[in-house]
Amino acid sequence: MNKSKLVWAGLGLALVGAVAYGVWQSRDRGLADGLLQANGRLEGDSVLVAAKYPGRLAEVRVHEGDVVSSGQLLARLSSDELTARLAAARAALAAAQAQQQRASAVAAQADKDAARFADLLARGSVDRMHAEQMQLAAVSARSQRTQAAEQIHQAAAAVAEASAVLQELQLKAPSGGMVSTRLREPGEMLAAGGAVVEIVDLNRLYLKVYVPENQIGKIRLGLPAQIYTDAFPQQAFAATVSHIAARAEFTPKEVQTPDERVKLVYAVKLALADNPAWRLTPGLPADAVIRWKDGVAWQAPRW
Repeated sequence: MNKSKLVWAGLGLALVGAVAYGVWQSRDRGLADGLLQANGRLEGDSVLVAAKYPGRLAEVRVHEGDVVSSGQLLARLSSDELTARLAAARAALAAAQAQQQRASAVAAQADKDAARFADLLARGSVDRMHAEQMQLAAVSARSQRTQAAEQIHQAAAAVAEASAVLQELQLKAPSGGMVSTRLREPGEMLAAGGAVVEIVDLNRLYLKVYVPENQIGKIRLGLPAQIYTDAFPQQAFAATVSHIAARAEFTPKEVQTPDERVKLVYAVKLALADNPAWRLTPGLPADAVIRWKDGVAWQAPRW
């Protein structure tokens, strides 16, 4: 009998301890009224660097994870057709320039002859018909010189166009960021619009979190938030609620809290105000605290 009492007493103490531990856990995880915590992964606005014209990918100078600056050469395409077109345009320009030189020389001589025959006509040394013929020849020579100049402009425009197209085969970074995906390798043929690399702007990162349906009414655009990562546990990064999904969805699998996975949630984006020294990168898991009531002191997330 004494032994039975001891067993029941031990079970009672264990139950009391378990209840006390649960209350402590609940209190430890709870945040002050006015704060809401969530977790997710950092993401960013991305841009695809693609070929404007078709060609063979000759070189890719970056790899996934590389940080690039605006205007940096990322990849280069080659095109025998465009190279031949530029060579033909340059040859046509050289021919037009030579033609203009000849036309200019002919026009200059024709002007001299016309002026000389006009002087002879005034002195009565030649008849009017010959003087008029020389004037017409000078007019024709000047017209040919003008046509040659127009041909130079056309040929120069063709050279500029071909050069610009070839320049477009040099794929450069439209903005600074990090290469998130390398989509093609050297030797592949690309059609117009074929993407080569994807760049994420590290200055425009956001944390995508999921807020339960019964809490979404507390969230509105422009609310302040703080983001915490394991990489920088002592530093809170300021953020702002920038987007709230219009429709609820079942909690995605990547959400880490098991008891949240079966609930209806709303996707919410928290835009980072700053990313000093580009320390934060896409893919990092992070926790967030959103303050939906003014004046409440910030607290770190508790899971």
